[in-house]
Amino acid sequence: MKKDINIPSYLIIFTIVTSVTVGIAVSVYVILSHLLSHILFLGEDDISSLPIIYIYAVPILSILLVNWLISKDTTVREYGVAELAQAVEEGRYNITIKGLLLKIFASSISLASGFNVGNEGPSAAIGAMIAYKLNTLFKIPKRFLRLIISIGGSSGITAVFVSPITGIVFALENIAPQFVGGMVGPIILGATISFGVAYQFLEPLIFSYSAGRRFDYDYMLASLIFIPVILILLSTYFTIKKVILFYLNRFIENRLYRYRDTIFAIIGGLSIGTIILISPVAAFSGHEVVSALINNKVELSITLVITVALLRIIGTAISIYSNAVGGLFLPLMSIGALIGYAFAQILQIYGFDIHTYAFAAIGASVFMGVVMRLPLTAIVMSLELTYDYNVIVSTAVTMVLSGYLMDRSFNIKKLTASNID
Repeated sequence: MKKDINIPSYLIIFTIVTSVTVGIAVSVYVILSHLLSHILFLGEDDISSLPIIYIYAVPILSILLVNWLISKDTTVREYGVAELAQAVEEGRYNITIKGLLLKIFASSISLASGFNVGNEGPSAAIGAMIAYKLNTLFKIPKRFLRLIISIGGSSGITAVFVSPITGIVFALENIAPQFVGGMVGPIILGATISFGVAYQFLEPLIFSYSAGRRFDYDYMLASLIFIPVILILLSTYFTIKKVILFYLNRFIENRLYRYRDTIFAIIGGLSIGTIILISPVAAFSGHEVVSALINNKVELSITLVITVALLRIIGTAISIYSNAVGGLFLPLMSIGALIGYAFAQILQIYGFDIHTYAFAAIGASVFMGVVMRLPLTAIVMSLELTYDYNVIVSTAVTMVLSGYLMDRSFNIKKLTASNID
C-alpha cells in the first residue's frame, strides 16, 4: 500500500510567499520588456520606417551589451530550469540577487531589441531563483530542494502565460516528475496563486472561438495530413539550428575562439535588423503573432505567412547562438501557429470544414512540444488556450506521431544533447 505523504505546514507558507513574490516579479519583468522596446524603437508603431542604420544599431548594440554582461557573470546566460535545479543540488550554481537582476535586465534587452526569444524561460528561471533565495529565510530541509525549485519555476511559467494548469504540468513534466504523487499540492497552490497575482497585471492569451466539446472528424483527417507539413517545418528548423549554425559555430570557435561571442552577436544583430526591415512581425517573441492568429484578428496571405515563418525560424536559431537571454516557448509557438494557419487556408480551398484559428493553435502547440520535448505541457496548453476538443485531440495526435517520426529520422534527443539548445 502506498504510504500517504503529509505536506509540512512550512511548505504551504513558503509556497504562498514564493508564488506572490514570483507573480509580482514576473509581471514587472514583462512590463519592463515592453517599456524598453517602446523606448528603443522611439515609440514607433511601424518600426521599419525608422532609419536603416538605427534599425541595425538597436539589436547589434543590445546583444553586444548582453554578451558583455554574460562575460561578467555567467549566471546571466539562459539555462533550462531543470538543469538549474540539478546544478543547484550539486553545488555547481550559486544564485545571487545581483545575478537575478542582471538576468532580468539582459532578458528584457534581448526581447526589447527584437530577438526571437520568449519571456517564459527567464520567467521560470526567475521563479526558481526567487524560491531558492527565499529558502534561505525558511531554512527548509535540503531533501525538498528540487520541490522548492519546482514551485518557483512553475509559478514563473504560470505568471508569464497567465495559465495555472500549464504552469503545473510544466513543473511536473520538465522539472520534477517525481512529485506527481502526494507532493504535487504545493506546486498546484503556487501556480494558482501566481496566476491570481499576474492576472491583475497581464493579459492571458484568449481563444475567442472555442467550439467546446463538439468534435468534427474533418479536424482528425486534417491533422493527419498536417503531419508531413509539420515534419518539413521541423526538419528545416533543426537543419538551420543544429547543422548549419552548429558547424558555423564550430568553425568560428576553432579559429577565433576568443571572439566567438562578439562575432555571433554581430551576426545576430545584423540578422535581426534585416528581419525587422523585411517584416517587423517576424521579429520579437511572437506573443502578438500567436494571439492574433488563434483569435482570428488578422487575415494574411499564404505567401506572407510562409515568408514570416521562415524568417522566424532563422531569427530564433540565430538568437540562441547570439546568446540572447530568453526562452523558446513563444518563438516556437509563433512558427507553428503561422504554418498551421497557412495549412488550414489551403485545406479550406479543397472543402475542409476547418478554421484557420484552430489550426494556428494546433500548430503552435505541436511545434513547441516536439522541439522542446514537452508533449504533455503542449497538449495541456492547447486545452487551456482553447477548451476545444477539435484542437486538443488534433494536437495530441499530431504531437505524438510527429515527435515519433522526428526522433526516428532526425534523432532530436541526440542533437539536443550534443549541440546548443
